[in-house]
Amino acid sequence: MASNESILDASKAALAESELARRIELVRGDYSDQEKGKPDLLHFLTELDVVLEPARRPFRRLDVPKATRPQTIILMPGFATGPTRMRYMARRLEEAGHRTKRWGLGRNWGVAEASMEQLEKRLIEVSEKYGEPVALVGWSLGGLYCRELAKRHPELISKVITLGSPFSGSPRANNVWRIYQAIAGHPVDQPPMEVDISAKPPVETVAFWSPGDGAIAPRCAAGQPGERDRAVALRCSHAGFTYSPEAILAILEELDRA
Repeated sequence: MASNESILDASKAALAESELARRIELVRGDYSDQEKGKPDLLHFLTELDVVLEPARRPFRRLDVPKATRPQTIILMPGFATGPTRMRYMARRLEEAGHRTKRWGLGRNWGVAEASMEQLEKRLIEVSEKYGEPVALVGWSLGGLYCRELAKRHPELISKVITLGSPFSGSPRANNVWRIYQAIAGHPVDQPPMEVDISAKPPVETVAFWSPGDGAIAPRCAAGQPGERDRAVALRCSHAGFTYSPEAILAILEELDRA
C-alpha cells in the first residue's frame, strides 16, 4: 500500500503537470486579428539595445535641469522587472531635486488584486509621510497600475505619467502578451481583478509613447482622446523609456508643468 507521503508527492506532481499544461495552452492560439498594429520583428529586435545600455552610461552626458516644482514620486517598473530597472531614472530625477520612492513590491509579475492592495498601502504611507500628493511614473505594465491606483485614490495623486503602457485598444497588440500569459497564468484580456484599463483616471494623466517602441503598439500606448489628458511622442525603444536622455528630460519637463 502506498504511503501517505508517496500519495501526496504523486498529487503534487499531477497538479504541477496540470498547471504546466494550462500555461502552455495560454500561449497557443491564433489571435492575429487582435494583434494588428503591433511592432514588426525588426522593431522588436531593437529592444536588445537594453543589454548594451549599461556599458554606455559612463560615456553619456546628460545635463539634468533643476526642478522648479520638486515633488515626491513613486516609480513603477514594467512586467518581469523591479526597482533596479528604474534606478537610473530615479537617480536623474533626484539629481534634479525630486524625491523618488520604490513601489515596494519587488518584481512586477503581473496584475493581481493582492498587489493592488499593497500598492494602495504604499501610496497612503508615502503621501502621509511627506504630507503631499504623490506623482506616479509607471513604465509599461507599471503604468497600468498607476492608472488604476489613481482611480482608487485620486486625492493622494498629483499626476500620472505612463511610459509605453498599453492602456488603449487590444491588449494583444504587442509582442509580449504570450510571454505575459505564460508567466502570469491568466489571459491578458481577463485580469484577476476588476479594471477598466482605458478609462481615464480623475487626475492629470499623460501618456508617453514612441513610434520606435518594439514591444507595444504605439497607438495602444498613446491612447485616444478621453482616455488620457495628453499624449507625448518620444523617439526611443520600449526599454529606452527608462534610460534614454530624451525620455528622462521629457519626464522632468512634464513634472515641472503646473
